[in-house]
Amino acid sequence: MLTRAFWRSGRKIIQDSVKEQKTMNRSQLVALVEGYFAALDNRDVAGTLAYFVPEATFTIASYDTVYRGRDTEIRGMLERLYARYAGVWHGEFDHVVETPTRIASRFRVRNTTHEGKYLYKSNSNFFRVRDGLLDDVYVYMSGETSLT
Repeated sequence: MLTRAFWRSGRKIIQDSVKEQKTMNRSQLVALVEGYFAALDNRDVAGTLAYFVPEATFTIASYDTVYRGRDTEIRGMLERLYARYAGVWHGEFDHVVETPTRIASRFRVRNTTHEGKYLYKSNSNFFRVRDGLLDDVYVYMSGETSLT
């Protein structure tokens, strides 16, 4: 997993270098996805949204929910997530990469309630990348959805 320091200093470098090319290699796809999760865990709405193309689609397949548009529906989903939990963490990643535009990630989630209780999940996300940014995200999660 990327460290917070790398996320802060490296996010723009990764995005700038990736935007110059049409395809991404395995390490770039992994860095993109783990950078997205680092921004998400840092509760940085703008930083998280910077990983998406403007017309991105975010589907929670296990709950038949679709959010369309980075700056509208996906932003609202993130704001509700951060209001619902005092903290979120994603880690213990296992990635399967199909270069140049697809990556699947299995990982653990720990959400912290405002009362300090931990809620654990096991999730799998399927990402499609366009122009170095997330275009389509499909989420399969255990337990109740935290993204509505």
